[in-house]
Amino acid sequence: MRSFRKLILLTALFFVQNTFSQIVPEEGQEIIQDLLFLADGFASPASESAAYQATASWFTSARALEPWKVDVSLHGNGLLVPSSKKEFTVNNNDFQNLTINDGDRGALLPTAFGKDSNVMFKGSFMGEEFSFQAIEGIDKGALFYPFAQVSVGLPYGFQIGVRALPELEIDGSQFSTYGAGLKYNISQHFRFNKEDDFQLAAIVAYDLFDVKYEFEQISVPNLVNLDLIDVSAGVWLAEVMASKKYENFEVFGAFGVAQSDFEYEFGGDGIALGLVNSEIATLNDKEAQFKGDIGFNLYFERFKISTMATAGKFVNLNLGLHFIL
Repeated sequence: MRSFRKLILLTALFFVQNTFSQIVPEEGQEIIQDLLFLADGFASPASESAAYQATASWFTSARALEPWKVDVSLHGNGLLVPSSKKEFTVNNNDFQNLTINDGDRGALLPTAFGKDSNVMFKGSFMGEEFSFQAIEGIDKGALFYPFAQVSVGLPYGFQIGVRALPELEIDGSQFSTYGAGLKYNISQHFRFNKEDDFQLAAIVAYDLFDVKYEFEQISVPNLVNLDLIDVSAGVWLAEVMASKKYENFEVFGAFGVAQSDFEYEFGGDGIALGLVNSEIATLNDKEAQFKGDIGFNLYFERFKISTMATAGKFVNLNLGLHFIL
């Protein structure tokens, strides 16, 4: 039955794509491919950064939280964007229909994190010329946003956590994230194991991270209007964490891998919007990235403060305020 349903779905998808191809002439399909090329360059750094933002600070100690103890925390997260992730290069050979700045050979364009741009693209559809400005980024070297998390200690050295950030608008972009994580204390199996000894733990987590970037409308008359790109990612994390406590101070580090599954979707309207979003699915990708974390905790009578820095293709900083109930 499942195979039959899958066959029906694939048949319907083929029918829809074939129908769109018949409605949109070849000239329009060339324009769509050009727009997808621009979208890929614009959104790829945002996709890569999701692995660092979504997996930050799941747990800040390898020590086991006592069974049924609750850790309620509020986190401030900051992604630092390197200059190499703020721009990308294109030239006229990359396009089938569009041309750059009245025939300029090449141009430097902003990514989602980049600055404003004065680059213009021109094209022609069904004998009518059109033009639009390159998609502009949010012009940020760092992205800051909060999220809340609750963790509960379980028997046998387990600890489970859940986190959430309902959609939050920051400089014309909307962020949201939801996830769940599980930690298992390995040190409990060591022959000698005290709370302040060196501790080792394994962590797995899964996050749904979504960010929408609005931009000045790209309009191709009688074809499509685009004004938003939605970048969503499902991110699996697996890592090993070590920590050591010295009275009220604890240092920790972790190393692991994040497997991200990216999806893109345009917002807008027009006869070709469905075709654009069916074609943009070809840009969806999976990527594995290694990442390392380092940080420390400061313990007080009723709460603790955690800090964490994550390094890889991006640097992500996290500051957390924890209350143990």
